[in-house]
Amino acid sequence: MTAAERSSVGSRVDGILNINKPAGLTSHDVVARVRRLTGQRKAGHAGTLDPMATGVLLVCLGQATRVAEYLMRGQKTYRATIRFGVTTDTYDAEGTVTQETPSFELSEQQIERALDSLRDIGMQIPPPYSAVRLGGLRLYALARRGIAVEAAPRPVKIETLELVAWQPPFATLEIRCSPGTYVRSLAHDLGQSLGVGGHLTVLTRLGSGRWHLDGAITLEQLQAAVEAGDWSDLLHPLDAALEDLPRLDLPHELIARLAEGQLVQIAEAPDTPLARAYAPDGVLWALVKPSPQQPGWWQPRKVFAR
Repeated sequence: MTAAERSSVGSRVDGILNINKPAGLTSHDVVARVRRLTGQRKAGHAGTLDPMATGVLLVCLGQATRVAEYLMRGQKTYRATIRFGVTTDTYDAEGTVTQETPSFELSEQQIERALDSLRDIGMQIPPPYSAVRLGGLRLYALARRGIAVEAAPRPVKIETLELVAWQPPFATLEIRCSPGTYVRSLAHDLGQSLGVGGHLTVLTRLGSGRWHLDGAITLEQLQAAVEAGDWSDLLHPLDAALEDLPRLDLPHELIARLAEGQLVQIAEAPDTPLARAYAPDGVLWALVKPSPQQPGWWQPRKVFAR
């Protein structure tokens, strides 16, 4: 790497990396690795993956950390492998075995019937080892202390739940679901409904919203790009997280007022609770929302500092 290329590492950039997370690292570990490789101090991820899971993990850098909440709203797609006959306390292969069914027979038809009941669930109880908070503490922290608690059910939506392979005692599923759905819980509940128990052994996130695994990069590919001095070519712009929102192209004077936190009047604005505001040069400057007190006027929701 030349001196010029080395100097570019660490200068602030704004954008999103679609990382193919490897197994064995936490989502926080991946962010820390990206931070070290790129020299970016401001970084975060959108949508946690468990350490054993692989696949799409969106890492936001610079101003893109402020749009992570919009990335997390996207529908998720997973491929999951379940091992029947063994139940664990974490509902996955990293937990302690709590129950075993040494001998059993299951047919594809039985599994399909059990899947039918899961396709229609509207609420789901998070697993005991999860990051859900209860009384200010994470469930996993309580579980590690031996405190048995059950979180309140949370709304979920299962769009598709398909059996794609059955090699006893392993079943592979493809799942498209709402954000916040715990695939570990689906695996556990499926095993319970079949009367033999089960736990998640492999999980790959194939997609998150518009982001897909075939467009993801490995940490090794990112490192190679950093060493070549062209890693910024792998970045997606932060407004890629906001493509579902209407776009407003505004003159410089209105952009300047929004940048100062002021309200602006926008003629023929769309009927929407949120929109993207762009300067004449095509640069995204702010997210704006209608003023509740002054119809026809808009106020900044987020201004992206330059």
